[in-house]
Amino acid sequence: MKKHIPNILTCLNLFSGCLGVLFVLEGDFMSAFYCVLVSGIFDFFDGMVARLLRVRSNIGKELDSLADVISFGFLPGAVLYMLLAESTDHDYLPYLGFIITAFSALRLAKFNVDEEQTSEFIGLNTPMNTFFIISLPFIGQLYPAWIYQPYILLAVVGLVSFLLVCNIRLFSMKLSSLAWSENKFRYLFLAVSVILLLGLGVLALPAILLAYFVFSHLHFRFLRKE
Repeated sequence: MKKHIPNILTCLNLFSGCLGVLFVLEGDFMSAFYCVLVSGIFDFFDGMVARLLRVRSNIGKELDSLADVISFGFLPGAVLYMLLAESTDHDYLPYLGFIITAFSALRLAKFNVDEEQTSEFIGLNTPMNTFFIISLPFIGQLYPAWIYQPYILLAVVGLVSFLLVCNIRLFSMKLSSLAWSENKFRYLFLAVSVILLLGLGVLALPAILLAYFVFSHLHFRFLRKE
């Protein structure tokens, strides 16, 4: 039975992602955010549980990517589709939001065949990208001129699509040890993220994404010096 537990968690990730897509298409972005959060929790723990139970399998790896395509690929594409639909009268322009879905699938495929991405990421990981994308409707509620502009949203589509498949190295939160010397920038990133979330809530997510890039750069820079 234990060999099925990680796959059950992965399927719950997928199920939550499906619900999140429905909420997005209904315009209920807060419920969609909670679904992304739940999917992210299941996505984190399915791999951890598999390692603890020592039941890793090729099926689990493929299932994980298939679930992520929905939760962290289709869902952010749907968010951009809805935002573009509210920002323009053009009939076909909103469909460009799903470019993010295509690049998310490409990023996940690259991850599956790249043996270097066991303790780090090459390119922006899809969960972090999705948390950034799901924050945009909430920013738009306070600052509509910043979000509800087709050229701004298309620029976001282009930028994050590039980041998903580029060769930027970013650390993973899968810790091989708890030592401060090996993980100081991960711990600092977590501390900054918690402070930002407590102060700004969902609006903090773009700043957290920026912090992720900054602390990852510092992490690998100091790693080279050592």
